[in-house]
Amino acid sequence: MSASFQSLCVFCGANSGTNPAFEASARAVGHYFAENGIRLVTGGGSLGLMGAVADGCIEAGGEMVGVITHYLEERELAHPLAHRMEVVDTMLARKKLMADLSDGFISLPGGIGTLDEMFEMLTWSRLQEHDKPSGILNVDGFYDELISFCGKTQVEAGFITAEDAANLIVSDDIADLVETLADAAATGSTSLY
Repeated sequence: MSASFQSLCVFCGANSGTNPAFEASARAVGHYFAENGIRLVTGGGSLGLMGAVADGCIEAGGEMVGVITHYLEERELAHPLAHRMEVVDTMLARKKLMADLSDGFISLPGGIGTLDEMFEMLTWSRLQEHDKPSGILNVDGFYDELISFCGKTQVEAGFITAEDAANLIVSDDIADLVETLADAAATGSTSLY
């Protein structure tokens, strides 16, 4: 690995989804982070894939930092075993702090919130607000259509370049994804410009 990460942010669903592979993969990502000394930064929730990735990390002896809004904390959705829980006022503040605490970003399966977080980080990279790599762990083909949309449809329509599309790093293997993200961070090929 060309570079090492102290911390990576994982965006994922607050639900588990219908495919058991999603939750198993989230837990495995948490284990991988713990085993490789990577601090996990998440949205701080205890449910769904967000809870599973945190549980996997904590079970394997890793460090998990959560960032949650007051609204969600008041509904007792914060992970009770987080090593550190930051509570903020808004979702925008949540994303900003998660970005500040992380060296890069990985998206697991999730819904609208996950897509919002993933594309916000890519947008910030494009606008040079950070130079951190973004990746998708494409569990069981969950993101196939989105990858095609970004890599083909948007390019053909002239909204992004092929180089821009290639900056969203994709793998179906967590070790491969982290290594590729580290290579991108080391070579500086993480910004969309």
